[in-house]
Amino acid sequence: MLRSCSQLTKSEVEDSDSLSERCCRLALHAACAALLVIAGCLQGCGSEAPKPEAETTKPAEPAIPEDVQDAAKVMLGSETQVLLYGDLAKTGKQQVLVANVVPNTPKSVVAGTVVTRAVVAENDDGKWVELFRCDEYLKNSKGFLALTPLQAVTGWKLQYENGPTQGLSLYFTPIKAGTSERSLPIAVRWNPETKRYQSMDASYTNFLMEAASLDHPRSTLR
Repeated sequence: MLRSCSQLTKSEVEDSDSLSERCCRLALHAACAALLVIAGCLQGCGSEAPKPEAETTKPAEPAIPEDVQDAAKVMLGSETQVLLYGDLAKTGKQQVLVANVVPNTPKSVVAGTVVTRAVVAENDDGKWVELFRCDEYLKNSKGFLALTPLQAVTGWKLQYENGPTQGLSLYFTPIKAGTSERSLPIAVRWNPETKRYQSMDASYTNFLMEAASLDHPRSTLR
């Protein structure tokens, strides 16, 4: 009986030793895993942060064709700027808006670009035909546009937009030197019925007819 108890105690001791060894191994594995995690964190902290993606650049505006630039120079001289080019009247034909822009436009309560002259022309089978001209007066092939000032204007504030349905809209405000008087802009748009650029009434809904003469004005701008 005493021998059996002695053998049982020895077996229990061996089992206890085996359990201790397993616990030690598990603890060692856990410690190694923890060290690997810490090392990974330290490595991540030491590396550079990911660089943000480069901002998407806006596509470059299409270059003005050379023949359009040449036509602009013929119409208004070497200092002419091409402001718009394309199907401006929504007729399927290419048109161009060019102008002599005054550099360093002075600040004003009226928005827009100061111009001395401007022309809208259309490409008719390879030949550029002038449809509208702004110098001291506003004119088309039929005469002087309605609302054009009787006195010659040497500078205009020009605003323009190219809508998806109506096409090109122009707004001309005469600049009066030495006065604070404000003038309302004169709206000019393509009239699909008469097939020419005409001025519009104050509501910008009705086209106005031209005048064949305006006290016989003569342009001094060249």
